[in-house]
Amino acid sequence: MKFSSFVTLSISALLSSSQLVSGYAIKGPGTSHSVVRTYNLGDDVTLSCQISGDVIKGDSLWDKTQHGCYVADWYVKTGTSGYVTSKCGSTGGGNTGGGNTGGGNTGGGGSNSGSAGPMVDDYPYKGRCDLVDKWRYYSCQCVSFVAWRINSRLGINFHNRYKGKAWGNANQWDDAARASGVTVNSTPAPGAVGQTDRGSRNGHVVWVAKVSGDMVTIEEYNYKRHTYGTRTVPKSSFNYIHLKY
Repeated sequence: MKFSSFVTLSISALLSSSQLVSGYAIKGPGTSHSVVRTYNLGDDVTLSCQISGDVIKGDSLWDKTQHGCYVADWYVKTGTSGYVTSKCGSTGGGNTGGGNTGGGNTGGGGSNSGSAGPMVDDYPYKGRCDLVDKWRYYSCQCVSFVAWRINSRLGINFHNRYKGKAWGNANQWDDAARASGVTVNSTPAPGAVGQTDRGSRNGHVVWVAKVSGDMVTIEEYNYKRHTYGTRTVPKSSFNYIHLKY
C-alpha cells in the first residue's frame, strides 16, 4: 500500500485534522491506540489479516500489516471494500492480501466476498415513517434507508439531488447514476447499491452487504411495508451502482 507524505502527528491531532492521515499505523484497530509507525504514500505492505474496528470515513475495516500494526482500510488500495485476507484471530484460510495506501478503498467493479458493515436495523427513522428525511426522501422507504447507508457507511453526502441529478424513485437511480458519471454494472460488491425497476411501479433499491459467488446478501427497507429485512438472492436480481470506486 502507498501513503501520503511522511508525517508525525499525535492521536489528538489525527482526530481533529481534516487532511489525509493515511500515514498512520497504530497499535490496534481504533484511534484510541497509540501511533507506532508512519508510512509514505507509495509504500507497499503485506496484510496479514483484517478486522472490524473504529469507523473511519464510513468504513469499519482495519488492516494489520506485516509490521504488526493497523491501518484503517479506507486508506488502503486493496481493490475492494471487503476482506481480502483472513479475519484477525481466525484460524481459517484466506490469502494474504496486499495493497497500497493513499486514497479511498472500494473496488466498485469487482465481485468480492466480505462485508459492508454490520447487518443491523440501525436506521434512524425506524418507527417514524412517512416523514421527509434529511436526504429529501420519505422515511421508511427503500430509497431513504439506502441513502442512510451511503452516508453512514461510505461517508458520501448523498441525497435526492446528488451531483445535481434527480435520483427520485428507485427506478430512476440507475439513470441518475449514469448521468452523474457513477459506475453502473451487473457486478455486485459489498457497499454497492442494488437497483431494479421490477417489483413495483417505483422500482426498488437495496444495500449489498455480502457477495458469495453468484449470490448476494442484501439489506433493505420497505420490501415488506415500512420494515427492515435481509435476503440472499441471485446477483442477477439487480443492477449495481458503485458510488465509491
